[in-house]
Parts: sequence; structure tokens; C-alpha cells
Amino acid sequence: MPATQPRIIVRGSERAALPQAHIAHALPPDEQLEVTLRLRPKTPLAEPPNPSALADVPPAQRTYLTREELEAQMGTDPADMQRVVDFARAHHLAVVHADAGRCSMLLAGSAAHFSQAFGTELHQYSYPKGTYRGRTGPLTVPTALGDIVQGVFGLDNRPQAEAHFQVRPGPGPGALVARAASQAFTPPQLAQLYNFPAGLDGTGQTIAIIELGGGFKPADLKAYFTGLKLPVPAVRVVSVNGGRNQPTNANSADGEVLLDIEVAAAVAPKAHIVVYFAPNTSQGFLNAITTAIHDKTNKPTILSISWGGPESTWTTQALDQFDQAFQAAALLGITVCVAAGDNGSADGVTDGQPHADFPASSPYALACGGTKLAATGAAITSEIVWNEGPNSATGGGFSAYFPVPAYQQQLHFPTPPAGAKPGRGLPDVAADADPATGYEVRVDGQNLVIGGTSAVAPLWAGLLALLNQKLPKPVGFLNPLLYGSLAGQGATRDITSGNNGAFTAGPGWDACTGWGSPVGSKLLAALGGKPVA
Repeated sequence: MPATQPRIIVRGSERAALPQAHIAHALPPDEQLEVTLRLRPKTPLAEPPNPSALADVPPAQRTYLTREELEAQMGTDPADMQRVVDFARAHHLAVVHADAGRCSMLLAGSAAHFSQAFGTELHQYSYPKGTYRGRTGPLTVPTALGDIVQGVFGLDNRPQAEAHFQVRPGPGPGALVARAASQAFTPPQLAQLYNFPAGLDGTGQTIAIIELGGGFKPADLKAYFTGLKLPVPAVRVVSVNGGRNQPTNANSADGEVLLDIEVAAAVAPKAHIVVYFAPNTSQGFLNAITTAIHDKTNKPTILSISWGGPESTWTTQALDQFDQAFQAAALLGITVCVAAGDNGSADGVTDGQPHADFPASSPYALACGGTKLAATGAAITSEIVWNEGPNSATGGGFSAYFPVPAYQQQLHFPTPPAGAKPGRGLPDVAADADPATGYEVRVDGQNLVIGGTSAVAPLWAGLLALLNQKLPKPVGFLNPLLYGSLAGQGATRDITSGNNGAFTAGPGWDACTGWGSPVGSKLLAALGGKPVA
């Protein structure tokens, strides 16, 4: 396609530089890049072929698509893909990989050719935390591709997300935090306190875990699970965009990786665990998610995500494409559990306004908030909103981008800040997250206690593996049921005390802990599962 053709902006592609960032130098024109294009599906997502998967319908009565059916019915049209191939070749870009089912295409080429192809300038930026390759303003494509190309990811490689975990300070390296100082729990203890159904182990289920850094050592898993007298999980690793299992030390993202694996596998010891490692960029994050959802080899039934950031730090194209990926997951019967954030209602933004964390704020995500838990023996004695200060408190609030979904229309939301519109409320559910009442885990040879909503996502993922094992069909998209037929069934423990800054807990759903923490056996019964023999 000639470069002189009329061009159109790729909707939502506008980027601003990071705060305090400045251009260090222009990007060398011959620097080689790989860029992901997201393409339109042949059938609009607003017209899903299996609407029961998105409705308040018991899992047994839902119809889910196979990955092959999803590709055939909602993948990118081959004619659209050919138009993009022609565009790439006209701009001296190579097509590395094209996946119609994922609506995705990976292009490779020089910085100069990418800049010309998408009407932008690429620079190396410096900012207080380091450097990144970036751009500002919108991207453009020939008008003929305006409806086909729905997102361009990889020209900018700034860090996109943060891991939502917090380590409780201990008395010294390698020492288990004394219970006298605060309470801590193993995942099986929490499963008992939350009444997870007994006699189930996650057999036949696959939990996909998304990681944007860090890694794990098999020796840590062996020591941890041997100590719990549980089978050591065989963890599979999938590399995305060059991401890999790269453990370093307990002060790194290794804490996130080990927390996620150990919590999920301790709750559902027979479930398959597959970890998708990707770079911490919007491209890497999105590609890891779509790789997991469309993985025809491992076939995940649950997705656990403990990374995120304030909605305001994302491009509109990223918000849309993550959300579409999660909707595809729902059509497949995959539940997507996402940590709601660890910085209270402000989500770490310093403008004095509440902010929702993304991707938890996607209407197709099961947003997981946090509580502070106390227990004696096998009984919960207290459970309130986790809030130990503005940067150690559960996220929650209302999306500034996604409108109120149909399943939340009946809720009475608090009045939003002046000039704001009410949006999707989060979280949907919660569980123990306060580091003071955190999870006993092992990271890089150290026994640690870790909290954060990062722990809640894999805990719920493990529970869902148990439920899926017992139910005739996977739970899938849980949100419509939580706000519909499950309400009032005792499937969650209502948290009515505490706040996360701007929002206060109360009876029923609230923007601190959602519907509350799980009552596993009652949730199973309410979803149509029979008591475990």
C-alpha cells in the first residue's frame, strides 16, 4: 500500500510520556522491533454465538465454545489478515506469526520502517526509574485498515504493571515470622477456614498464571510442598515474547511468582499449573493473556492475574483489547481472577481522587479484593476490610472507563466524584490479603509471610478448580451469577466493617470487598454441585 494513501488514527492509540520522562535520544533507525497488531473479529463480540455463557445461568445450563469453534466463529477474517499482510510488506515489515483465533499478528522490522508504517516517531526516554522506548501521540494506518487494525502494541515498551503483593517484615533472613507478632496462614488452613469443599483436589483442571517478571526454583517448590505434606506440582512454563522463568532473589518479582504457584497448587494440588512468562509491557501482558486463553495444548480453565495498574496509565486500545480477550475467555468457560490492587481507593495515584485498578476493572474479570482475617482453630473470629494505610489497603472503587455492566445495574452505588460517571464497580469478591494476617510461602530459600490482593486471585483460582472438578461444566464467567441468582444464597461471607479510603464496607456488595470472602461448600451447592461424598 503506498504511503501516500489517506490515513486514519488507530482508535485509542494515543500515548503520553511517563511523568518526569524526557527524550534521551532518537531510536537508531535500524534497531529491530517486534510489534503485535490486534485485528477485528469476524463476528462482533456484541453478538456472541453462545450468550448463555455470559448470563445468569447455572454452569450446567451454559453452552461454551471450544477453542476451535471460537476461532471459526469469531476469529479474524482471512481477507482482513491478507490486507494487513499486504500493508506490512509494503512497509518492509515481516509477518512473524499470524493467529486468526487470537485476532493477532506479530510483525518484525526496523524502527524506521515501523515509524513510517504507523506515522510516529520513536525515541529512547529517561525517567527516574530507568529508560524505555517510547512514543507520544496517536498511531495511524491507511484508511482502508481503519476498522481492521484495533490495536498496535510493542512500539512502546515502558513498564506497564505492578505485582500486587506485599512481604511482611520478618525478624531476619530465613526465619519464619513469629505467630506471636501476627497471625499467618498456610493456603490449606485458609481453604479450611473458608469452607472449601472437602474431598476435591482440582483433578482435570488447568490453572494458567500470568507473570511479568521473576521466576521460581524447583527446590523451593519441593521444600514448600513437602513441608505441607502435599504433592509437589509439576509446573509447566510457557515463554511469551521472550519472557522466561528467571529467578533472582526474594526481594524481586520472585515473591509474586512463588506466591501465585504455591497458593493455587496448595489449594488444588492435582490441578495442572501453567505459568506464562512475558515482559512487563502492554504488549507482553496482552500476549501472555491471549496465549493462555487460546492455548490448545494446555487448555486452561482458570486464569490467575496478580499484576495491574491504575486505569489512567493504560491506553484506550489496551483497555479495549484486554477486555475483549477476557470476553473470549468467558465464551470458552474460563474464569479470569484478577487482583484488585494494594494501594487503597487511590490506587497509588496522588491526585486526591479514587482510581480503579486494571485489568481488574474489566467487566469480564472476577476482581479480587482483600480482607484482614483473624481465626482461632478452624473458625474465623474476625474479618474486616484490609486497610493498614494508603499504600497497604485493598483496591476497589469504580471504573472511569467501563460503564456499569448489566449484572450490576440493580446495585445502588455511592455518588461518584463531581463530574464523574458511575462505572463498573469492583471488587466482586475478596479474601485474606493483609500481610499481617498473610500467607506462609517459600521464596528463594526463605520462609516468608506475604499478603496483598495478589494472594487472593490464586486462592480464588484454586477454589474454582475444585468447583469445576465437581460441576458438570466449568463455572466460567461467575460475575452474572454473583450479582444474580447467587445473591442471598450464603455463598460468600459479607464483610461489613472497614474502608479502603474513599469507600466503606456495608451489608451486601461494596467497593471494598465486593460480595465478600468465599464460603466454598455453599458456593458449590448454589452453583448446582452435589455434596461431596
